[in-house]
This record gives sequence, structure tokens and C-alpha cells, in this order.
Amino acid sequence: MANITEGRGLCVAPFLELSHFPSKEGYLPGRFCAPVPLSEGSIECCLPCPITSWIYSDNFQTTPKASNWLNVAGMVCTVSLLISFLVLPVEKTSRHYLTVCFILAVCLLQLGFIIPLGAQPQQCHDAITPNDMNSDLTCAFSGACLLAGGFAAISWGFLRSLSIHLQICWQVVPGRKFFWSSLLAGWGLPVLFGSIALARTGVSYRFGDTCHINHDKALQDYWGPLLAFAAVSTILQFATLGYCIRVYIRSLFKDDSRSQNSSGLPSHNGSIKTVTAKQAYRRVQKAIAVQWRGIVVVIIIIVNVMFLAVVFVSMDNTEQAVMQNFGKAEPWLSCLVVNGGDKKACLDKVKGLATPERTVMAVLILMSLNGIWTLLFLGRVSMIPAWIELVRKRFHRSHDFVSVDARRFSASPRHYEMITSPPQTAYSTVKVPEAAVTSPSIDGDTIAVLSPQSQKEYFPRDAKYVSPTMSFSTPRPPSSGRHQGREWDPASTYARPWSAETDLSRKI
Repeated sequence: MANITEGRGLCVAPFLELSHFPSKEGYLPGRFCAPVPLSEGSIECCLPCPITSWIYSDNFQTTPKASNWLNVAGMVCTVSLLISFLVLPVEKTSRHYLTVCFILAVCLLQLGFIIPLGAQPQQCHDAITPNDMNSDLTCAFSGACLLAGGFAAISWGFLRSLSIHLQICWQVVPGRKFFWSSLLAGWGLPVLFGSIALARTGVSYRFGDTCHINHDKALQDYWGPLLAFAAVSTILQFATLGYCIRVYIRSLFKDDSRSQNSSGLPSHNGSIKTVTAKQAYRRVQKAIAVQWRGIVVVIIIIVNVMFLAVVFVSMDNTEQAVMQNFGKAEPWLSCLVVNGGDKKACLDKVKGLATPERTVMAVLILMSLNGIWTLLFLGRVSMIPAWIELVRKRFHRSHDFVSVDARRFSASPRHYEMITSPPQTAYSTVKVPEAAVTSPSIDGDTIAVLSPQSQKEYFPRDAKYVSPTMSFSTPRPPSSGRHQGREWDPASTYARPWSAETDLSRKI
């Protein structure tokens, strides 16, 4: 009985003896071991790794892989959205730094599920110990992306909610200070709390190929701050929604009161209030029409992350309760011993010892759809014709405009756009010097030189310019300067001629 199988020791199938695995690497608290009393004392017997293969059905193993591939599809959606924001004009995409940073946070969250697809990591360090971030590099990267991405999605969702609340409820347009503060908080807080969670709590393979945060100190280091930001963001969203409903109802009442008092003259104060309510309703209506997509996708992702947090917190509480009191798990463990390790016969006794399988599957699938939701709500139909126009300009040359006269009078590019081309005669031709860099060949390498007769026919005779008598725009020689008097002929004007006799007769 001592050496039935390697590593089993004195334990009964399917359990393995703890003393046969002296390695101190991997996530040691992730072992599921229980003391078994013997006549000679007691030994520690552990369930083989991974523990999820014993508490869930065989179909559960395909759920994490399916969610990882859904994240690949979501990554394609988010990356295509970011490329559209980068390439297309802003009037086609309505991009904003809050939207771009929020999409980047979703990409970081998805990266935590995509990394294991390429690395194909080993979930277990040995037969009873799961790997953690210290024993597996893939676990460290996937867990860090998951922690930082989840907190970044909540942070930027909170900042979007705050920006919309300020604009709609308080008529405050966030400026440059809000921009820099948002960048600092939106990326600084995820790095800060993610680093604290990795240093104090760590990540390990708990289910699937993606590493998740461990249960020790997870609530105060990570889940607590994350749920706090999510709660504040939710409160801001509902406060903004309540304000919009209040403004809408107020505008309706003002319209009713105005229609009832239409027979008399309204008071001055009542008119001002009515206009203010109308203006507020129109302003809120315009803001909601622009921001409703962002509001919906932020609410969806916040709900998903909060759902993930609640599920993990409940899993941690359940595991700690079972580890502190193995009496709750005794019916299930005894069933495994009696049935020789057949887990299918004992799945009904797992209830209450672990989070239901459907709940875990639901949270994984919902987290995998974030990228698809982002494209559906933040993408715009105007991007499609903008992409078509961009591709058309890239692959289709625009033909240069050539007038009809140029085509009719000249077949040579040298006479391009000449309205009346000189007549081509064979009177005289000269050889064009060959350039160092040759241009595309044309019909002949000669140009026509006009004969004297053709020049007279083509170029009109010069017209002589006759300067007006009193024109001051004509250049004058130095002899006609200031020292010589200006000659003035009265006969050339309508002025009367002057003489001393006529002047004397006027005075008399």
C-alpha cells in the first residue's frame, strides 16, 4: 500500500501525499490539502492540480479558451477603432482623448486574456501546486495586464462620467487642467494599485490559462479601490440621468403653463423661466445626443468589471471558509474516495463549496465581449464611407485637367494649356539640347521657329499709347522739374482766358 503510484504515498486515490512534493516554488497557498488521521499519526493529502478540474465539469475547460478567442475578436475591433481615430478626420470619427484612452484601457484588459493563447503556459508547477507569477513569466505578464487593464477601464470610465456630469449638470467645459489631471489619474492609478496588488497579493492560475489575483489581501489592495471608483462612477451616471429627466419634466410643465396662460399677457419673470427651461432642455438634449454611446459603453464595462470583482470576492470568501473548516468539504472528499476519483459522481456535492460553474462562465464571456461592445457603440457609420474614400484616393490616380483647346491645337506637352497655339510650320527647326536627366519622349525632339511672315500673322502690331493732356502718371525728364513753370494752355480746357482788361471790368 506504501508505493501504489508515484507521489501518492499513504493517501487514497485520487489524493497525493504532500511530503512527496518538497518544492517551495509555485503558489503554495493554492494547494488543496487536508489532514488525514492514521494509526501512526496524520498525513497531508492533496488533490491534484488544477483544482478546477475536480469541482467543475469537463465542459468548463473549454470556456476559458473560448473566452480568450473572443478577446482576440474584441482586440481586432478595438485596434481597428484606434486606427480609424488615427487616420480618418475628426469630423468622421468624433474622437476625443477620453474615448481614446478608454479604448486603450480595454485593449490592455484584453491583452491579459490573449497572451496565454500564444504562450500555452503550464497551469501547474508540479502535481499539486499551481504556478504563480514567480514561477511562470507568462503568468506575470497576463496577470499584470489584467489588473492594470481592469483598473484603467474603471478609471477612464469614471473620468468620462465626471466630464459628462460637469458639462450637462454644471455647464462646465473641462479644459487643459482637466486634460492633464485625467492623464495623470487615468494611467497613474492603475499603475499604482496594480503594482501594490502584484507586490502584496500576487497572481496565479486559479482557473483557465489566465492568471488572476490571489485571495490573500486582494479585497483591501485591489478590489476595494476598484469597487469604490466603480461605485462613484455609477453614482455620477445616475445623477446625470436624473438631472436630464428633471430638465425634461420641467420643460413639459413650463410648456403646459404657457399654453394655459396664452390668453393673458405673461409676466416678465415667468417668460424668463420658460426660456431658461427650454434652453436647458435643448442643451441637455444635444449633449445626450452626442454622448449617449459613450455613456452606454462605460456603463456596460463598469458593470462587467464589477461583476468580475463580486465573483472573485465571493470565490475568495468561499475558499477561505472551506480551508478553515474542512468539515464542510468532508461529504465531497469522501465521495471522491469511495468512487475512486470519479468526479462526475460527486459534482452534486460541490454546491456551496465553490462558485457555481455557470456564474464563472458568465463572467468570463462578458469580460470577453468588451471589445465588441466598444466598436458597436463608439464606432460610427460615417467611418465606412471615409475609409472607402481614403482607399479610393490611395489607389486611384487623379487625372490632370487639360483644356479642350490644348488638346485641339497641340499634341505636344510642351504646348500644355496654350489657348492659341502658334502654327506649326516647317520653316525652321533647331535641335533641342539633350538634358542630363531625360524626360519622357515626345513626338520629335525639335521645336518650331516662326518665320517672319508667320510672326506678323500671329503676333498683332504694337499699339501706340497716347497720353492725356492732364495726365500726371507719365514719367517726365529732369528738365521739367520744379524750377521750370508748368505750361498751361487755356484753350485746351474750358477755363476762360485771363487778361487785365477783363479783370478790371469785373471789379467795376
